[in-house]
Amino acid sequence: MQKKGNKYGTHRVISPKGVLPQPADKIDNNMDEIYDNEILINVQTLNIDSASFTDISTRAGGDKKKIAEIMMDIVAKQGKHRNPWTGSGGMLLGKVEKIGDALKGKIDLKVGDKIATLVSLSLTPLRIDKIKEIRSDVDQVDIEGKAILFESGIYAKIPTDLPEKLALSALDVAGAPAQTAKLVKPGDTVLIIGAGGKSGMLCCYEAKKRAGVTGKVIGLCHGEKSAKRLEDLGFCDEVFTANATQPVPVLEKIEKLTDGKLCDVTINNVNINDTEMTSVLCTKDDGVVYFFSMATSFTKAALGAEGVGKDVTMIIGNGYTKGHAEITLQELRECPKLKKIFTELYA
Repeated sequence: MQKKGNKYGTHRVISPKGVLPQPADKIDNNMDEIYDNEILINVQTLNIDSASFTDISTRAGGDKKKIAEIMMDIVAKQGKHRNPWTGSGGMLLGKVEKIGDALKGKIDLKVGDKIATLVSLSLTPLRIDKIKEIRSDVDQVDIEGKAILFESGIYAKIPTDLPEKLALSALDVAGAPAQTAKLVKPGDTVLIIGAGGKSGMLCCYEAKKRAGVTGKVIGLCHGEKSAKRLEDLGFCDEVFTANATQPVPVLEKIEKLTDGKLCDVTINNVNINDTEMTSVLCTKDDGVVYFFSMATSFTKAALGAEGVGKDVTMIIGNGYTKGHAEITLQELRECPKLKKIFTELYA
């Protein structure tokens, strides 16, 4: 008879006792026996979140062997893949291997189903037996290993009409375009920081759809290559390149593009530190800043806004919002140009 587990996975927490799995220092990643409310997954691919992979790659000097060593060490120490320097994780793709007795008949999964977990690797019990391939250009790592999805964990079945790796890449950032759909209204001026990246392109598409012909979407890219890609997609009314860690030059550019009115909504998707004040300064009073980036410092954002006298609503990016998987996959289905570029880059 299987042991009874807690809905939120606290039964897997080793230390410190009493906390949830995400902030825990160490969790139990023994996969020999599962609890009655767990789903055992045979893992195929880890999609490491951008801030985390960038950090690990930098520490490893880009060397894939060292990247693998760092990843294995993280999991060995914590029982999960929570980057100790960024605190972030990612998500995974795999096949359902076993379903706990308490969940049978209560969920729409069966053994053999291929799923993407929509909860962070920073709270997911994970065992890596072997790292098979590291694809640094898309932050994906193919492994042999197993993982546990808790009863409260959310997931998406991999659709049959889209390539697996394509769906995985999009689902990894599903919260960003879905939140954009909720935040942007017709006629809004929207700034997307990190617009040429994976989440950025999805957000630009969704922002233009929601802002409409009376709105304006501005895309800020780090490099010329991503800016050219974004221009070719045609989702933005304006595209420019800048260093998002330098708020004043970016503000001056936004003032020119908006006739001094600034932006109603700013979406920050970058994977580096110190872009909080660029987001705040470019947003008009009573506007909204959505920090999807896991490199965001709440302290810098809050005290920085106070320091410059900005009254903006700041939202810390929640990777989950209702319908986020469906919204994101539908974007790829309804926009051939977006699907093509995602297929070329990530599939």
